[in-house]
Amino acid sequence: MTDTSASATPPGPGSGAGSGAETDWKAMYAGAETAGTLFERMEMELLELAPDRAVGRIPVKGNTQPAGLLHGGASVVLAETLGSLAAQAHAGPGKKTVGIEVSATHHRGARDGYVTGTATAIHLGRSTASYEIVITDDAGKRVCTARLTCMILG
Repeated sequence: MTDTSASATPPGPGSGAGSGAETDWKAMYAGAETAGTLFERMEMELLELAPDRAVGRIPVKGNTQPAGLLHGGASVVLAETLGSLAAQAHAGPGKKTVGIEVSATHHRGARDGYVTGTATAIHLGRSTASYEIVITDDAGKRVCTARLTCMILG
């Protein structure tokens, strides 16, 4: 997987559109405090971050339900986290984002390895941002498809 976090991506509505400057969105998030959060507890890794795309992964181990399969809630947490981070990058500095709708369809189970989520922008507006998040297993098989809409505040 290629890390394109420092790629030139169009800035969000609050980040000085038209400046032409490259923004390292992943580095901006790297300073965030994750101790004690679900991000830390689920051993999430952020691989790419831009306003229009975010990629991350979690291990299946430690994020399972009693039958030993990846917990559906873990897939939803990964999906909402990736979409929310991309929405925050789209909103830009000085603004906040909150999730207002999330849905998920679980296609198959995963028992080991990692699952990787890729959030792709569907709509990037002034007041909302929506993403489709596809979660796949190590073999590239689709485990879950989610959709997230975030509201941009401030």
